[in-house]
Amino acid sequence: MKIFIINFKKQLFLIFFAFFFLSGFSQENDPKILVFSKTTGFRHKSIPAGINYFVNLKNEMNWNIDFSEDANDFSINNLSNYNVIVFLNTTGNLFDKNQKKAFQKYIANGNGFVGIHAASNTEEQWPWFTNMVGATFKNHPKVQLAKVFINKEMNHPAVSHLQKEEIFKDEWYNFQKPVAKHVNVLVSVDETSYKGKKMNTNEHPITWFHHYNGGRIFYTGLGHTNESYEDTRFKEMIKGGILWATNSKQIKKPSANKWTHLFEGDYTKNWDVFIGVPHKTIKNLENINSKSDGKNGIPLGLNNDPKNVFNFITENNENILHISGEIYGAIISKQEYENYHLKLQFKWGEEVWEPRLLRERDSGLLYHSFGPYRTFWNVWMSSQEFQIQEGDLGDYYGLGGTLIEIPSEKRAGEKEFSYVKSGTLHPFSSADKKIPNHANKGFDNEKPHGKWNTLELICFEGTSIHIVNGKVVMALYNSKFKNAKGKTMPLTKGRIQIQSEAAEVYYKNIQIKSIKKLPRKFKRQL
Repeated sequence: MKIFIINFKKQLFLIFFAFFFLSGFSQENDPKILVFSKTTGFRHKSIPAGINYFVNLKNEMNWNIDFSEDANDFSINNLSNYNVIVFLNTTGNLFDKNQKKAFQKYIANGNGFVGIHAASNTEEQWPWFTNMVGATFKNHPKVQLAKVFINKEMNHPAVSHLQKEEIFKDEWYNFQKPVAKHVNVLVSVDETSYKGKKMNTNEHPITWFHHYNGGRIFYTGLGHTNESYEDTRFKEMIKGGILWATNSKQIKKPSANKWTHLFEGDYTKNWDVFIGVPHKTIKNLENINSKSDGKNGIPLGLNNDPKNVFNFITENNENILHISGEIYGAIISKQEYENYHLKLQFKWGEEVWEPRLLRERDSGLLYHSFGPYRTFWNVWMSSQEFQIQEGDLGDYYGLGGTLIEIPSEKRAGEKEFSYVKSGTLHPFSSADKKIPNHANKGFDNEKPHGKWNTLELICFEGTSIHIVNGKVVMALYNSKFKNAKGKTMPLTKGRIQIQSEAAEVYYKNIQIKSIKKLPRKFKRQL
């Protein structure tokens, strides 16, 4: 392998230009859609109207759209031809064991799902599917007009064309349980505006989106009637949901230089929690495997935190995230972020847990996170890591198939590379065992134990900067990943995870803003 010494000013310009182009190109995901309308339960009379809508959409947009009611089409090979599957008023149990596995793999590979109306009345005994959709149908009143409230703050392409309040005529689904915490609600129905069976809750979601185990999921309870598929508002909603699910059209982010506080108010609006496998030493928890090492086994899963590993507290009128560290886990942003400046404060607590009783206190800021929740150690997604560990604050680790390049060198007597801003650009990879997946920070700028540290992460078009208490301790370039087909692709966006990794730690003041270029203040330190 040839190693090149680079002129950084020239090289940075070339890197930024190339990745601006590649990033944009990689997101031109023309929809390749499978519209699936198989039913083994109630069959909606509006299915032909829905199919006709998609035929017209195919002609209008010149999209690749196929139609099926054959569950045999849910094979790994066939599903690889599509990046969005639409469930058009499907009902009942549809799939055998192998078909379910193929569908799960399809979602894990980063593809999209769009569910219309009775999609929530499908595979009700399959927990993975019901969690993916976000809710399960219970009952409904008669078809009638009702008022709906649109969440315009989300700036989602499925609802950007709608007013804050709209009137639709439909069959208003009630769900067996409250809609899952991990969804982002786009449309809620006003229960005072119609008669009949209701959920009788403060909010009655009817349309939402979320990221689930690697996939991009959109669902709407609208779409019962023939008239729905002639309503321009509804048709634009489905089109926008498809464009988002294919990663072709993004949620509009706030304007640059406007900070958004991610710990304010109800944290469940911005964050999910995923809890991993309890270690055998965990007490007061049922069904602990007496041989568990905290990595192998069945994780507790999404938003299932019986030990309150992640807990928000208030001190001096500040919202503080307390992470006990008792079980490996992560708090995960519900949204993806690209080209941003993130900053937060953290300090160490006192408690430590197995299996790291005799090691440095550890946590971590994982960024550009994607894929299934259980990719690494059964608990964390594929990601780039801004290491948060005593004595190693600002180190880099790659998790689950990521790659990056860091100017670095091996210092005298050391076995690992360390960041040197004028050093040779070396590759680091969690996808290639011949290449290290860890690099040390350039220098230590951590405050003493118990003091608040300020961390900043800047990500811009494949470049990231790790900043500790105002000083750049590492700069990283050419962020990439290997996709399901083994192809290396640019990795410039993803969700954000904050780890629980066997040590007590506190976080506060987490803020994020969009950027259009690297901030001059930190660019000077490169």
